[in-house]
Amino acid sequence: MITDLIFEIMIAIGKLFINPVLYIAIFVAILLGYYRVKRERKFFHIRLLWGWSEAIGLLKEGFLFAVILSFLSIVLGLTLPVDLLIILTVVSCVTLIIYVFHLLSPIILIMVSFSVLWLIEYFNWSFTVVGPRIDGAGINEGAVVPATILAGLLLVAEGLLIRKRGAQFASPIVEHSKRGLKAVAFFSKKLWILPIFVVIPGNVIDAYFPWWPQFSLGTTQFSFVVFPFGVAFQQLTRNTLPIHYFPRLGRKVLILGELVIIGGLVAYFFPEIGIFVLIIGAIARLGIAIYSASRQTKDVYAVSAKSSGVMIAGVLPNSPAEKMGLGIGEIIRKVNGIEVHTENELYEALQINAAHCRLEVLNHQNELRLTQHVVHNEDHYQIGLLIAE
Repeated sequence: MITDLIFEIMIAIGKLFINPVLYIAIFVAILLGYYRVKRERKFFHIRLLWGWSEAIGLLKEGFLFAVILSFLSIVLGLTLPVDLLIILTVVSCVTLIIYVFHLLSPIILIMVSFSVLWLIEYFNWSFTVVGPRIDGAGINEGAVVPATILAGLLLVAEGLLIRKRGAQFASPIVEHSKRGLKAVAFFSKKLWILPIFVVIPGNVIDAYFPWWPQFSLGTTQFSFVVFPFGVAFQQLTRNTLPIHYFPRLGRKVLILGELVIIGGLVAYFFPEIGIFVLIIGAIARLGIAIYSASRQTKDVYAVSAKSSGVMIAGVLPNSPAEKMGLGIGEIIRKVNGIEVHTENELYEALQINAAHCRLEVLNHQNELRLTQHVVHNEDHYQIGLLIAE
């Protein structure tokens, strides 16, 4: 029995690597990094993060969430029909290809997939996709409850990932205000894949793939499948700093996920409620994105040129600027005792002392603080700052 279980798990993990969602997501993540680097070099002639950062973080950054959700999926018995997973694969692939990340929230993907499955059953359609026959009958097997709970759990993971990673991948963009002045906005577009163990009930897989190992629990047969659930978002902020904006956005998504989970638990007793929870949750997630975007359309920028000093628009990782604790939106007033107002003045002041630099900085609370760092000769023009001018 133990050997069969281990073999089942290994096969389930192996199946992850034949799902087209994984490979399309990898390609899209590579494109994300390419376009971000191209955009940053266009405006600042340097990139903030390595171009492969999005691709590397695709599975890595959400791995812990995937492990936790897999555990909850198995313990709670969140079984999903094969029909739903196939439709979800198709919907995920299409959404990735059209490159609209507002539609890649898991609540939206699951709601659309479940709606398609319901339409197939309602109109008595049937399709054959790589073996299994899709006729929509799966939604009568109580799939709405686990689908709703799983959507809520994935929303919680999405909210936590946005809170933790949203600001990190916020890429600065130079814009012009209505008065024709240059200002900086921040655009964050990120994709994660959470490979989660999903239990397939009944003998559906056995009917089409007799070589697939199965084991029994009582009188019920089932198999594990590791499904790559996509989690993504895109958002732009102008009048709020990324370190403040994205944690707030993530918190809203997190709360929505908790409400969807509660709705899924209620649907356990009243299954009809489940589909409405999915629909309302998907609309609410789109509403959060639209409302958040509308709040950033005003001609007010958190980062723009200031007469009081040099405003920081970006800090390169592992740079002297990062080691000095400098952050986006802070204003450098003096360098080595000399007032600075432009990027040229900043670097000219840095060259005065070839071994050390001392900065006077106004932080986000408009409070003056001092910071200093040993500067090597080669660091004078590589302190690691992007300046709003």
